[in-house]
Amino acid sequence: MSNGVSTSTDKIIVDRSRSHRNKAVSKAVRATRERLQSSANGNELFDRDMLTMHVNAVLQGASIMPLFIVLVTAIGVYLNPDASLFGWALMMLSLHAINVLLARRASRREITPVDIRKWRHRLLVAQVLVGCGWAVFALQSCNACSGDGYYFYKGAVLLFAISITAMSSFMLRLGVLFGFLPMIAALLATSVLSRHVLDIGMTGMCATAVVFFHYIADRLYRSNLTLMSYQSEKDDLIAELEVAKSMSDEARRRAEEANLAKSRFLASMSHELRTPLNAILGFSEVMNSEVLGPLSNPTYKEYAGDIHRSGQHLLNLINEILDLSRIEAGRYDLSEEALSLLEVAEDCIGMVQLRASGKNIAIREQFEQHLPQVWADEKSLRQVLLNLLSNAVKFTPQGGEVTVKVGWTAGGGQYVAIKDNGPGIPEEEIPVVLSAFGQGSIAIKSAEQGTGLGLPIVQAILAKHDGQFILRSKLREGTEAIAILPATRVLQTVPAVADAPAVDRRRRSFA
Repeated sequence: MSNGVSTSTDKIIVDRSRSHRNKAVSKAVRATRERLQSSANGNELFDRDMLTMHVNAVLQGASIMPLFIVLVTAIGVYLNPDASLFGWALMMLSLHAINVLLARRASRREITPVDIRKWRHRLLVAQVLVGCGWAVFALQSCNACSGDGYYFYKGAVLLFAISITAMSSFMLRLGVLFGFLPMIAALLATSVLSRHVLDIGMTGMCATAVVFFHYIADRLYRSNLTLMSYQSEKDDLIAELEVAKSMSDEARRRAEEANLAKSRFLASMSHELRTPLNAILGFSEVMNSEVLGPLSNPTYKEYAGDIHRSGQHLLNLINEILDLSRIEAGRYDLSEEALSLLEVAEDCIGMVQLRASGKNIAIREQFEQHLPQVWADEKSLRQVLLNLLSNAVKFTPQGGEVTVKVGWTAGGGQYVAIKDNGPGIPEEEIPVVLSAFGQGSIAIKSAEQGTGLGLPIVQAILAKHDGQFILRSKLREGTEAIAILPATRVLQTVPAVADAPAVDRRRRSFA
């Protein structure tokens, strides 16, 4: 099976060529949800991750404890020149090495959910062994020391050891408590046997410190669990968004592909659709005009007229559909030249003047004089203005008025505004009339026929010119359509030569 990108426009929404991506994302979503929902006890959901973080912390801080042991030994030998501290230091370094080697072995192996409990017990045993080393240190005494300085030294070392272990092992639950239970037991036995106030005080102080740091470590452990839970939920949401985005992109791609295929088909069918229609229009006009002789039955002449009008309406519809399809397919090329927007507006007004006079509609002009030329496609602009003027005349009642304005915009561009005093369009129907084949309720009830493609074509042509189309309307107050060309389309005029004769602006008149 080919893994290439599918170019078909079938009804399958998700492209099979991207199934591997969707499958991986869906698997991640499913795994995250199962991990979040598989157990009622939230502390057991991330045991593997917490063990991994503890192992990494042990490996990263492997050099801290040996340095601390060497420093403690050096200070202890200075206070109590006894060779037993060297033996204790060697034992502590060995126990610390065992802990590090165990952590390194755990980091090299894949810890499965079945092995989590076993590895936790091993790491706890390693912590207890290190705690036994600190218990041996707690049993150290100094007979040659005068005063209570050695007690303060030993208490400070044990407190530092508890704090360092708590900061490095809080991701191993109960690691601090189990690790220093041997030390507390040793101190308790020493205080019971000696009944010395300092021994009792040191035992209470160290026991309090162990409980306190155990509480701090447990809070840090729970905070990390909460953060990991939030991170997992965020990953879950990201994965779901990836799935939705993948499906949305695929659906949009197929919709665009289908729309482009439709546009290409319609754009390529121009000749095939227009050729038979031209024959229908020509022959029906010959029959209606009785060029080759009178028709024996008057009904036939009436039928020929109906055929000609229907064919003309169908040809206009096909032309508008093809224009819109060519624009959507990107095959609508502009033939740009320098032209006067005033002249184009005057020509278009002359073309619809006869129809407006038939309905006794007055077309009023409000033109700003001496407008510079614009760089645009004359045929397209004529189509825009004719569509807007035809709509204004079509929906303006008998004896109404249409106002055509041409002038400057605030941004330095030029605009043409066509306003009528017709029935208007309800505000909620404006998006409908701006869509392809969309017609408002008034247009549907009107006797005037329309395709619903005029305004979409206007929008598309102005967009090709980097322009803008604005439609404003209120019910029973009329409609105003504004076609705007940007300032980049306006040509800068050069001052005329002093002795050159002025050229009057061309003005056309129509019957």
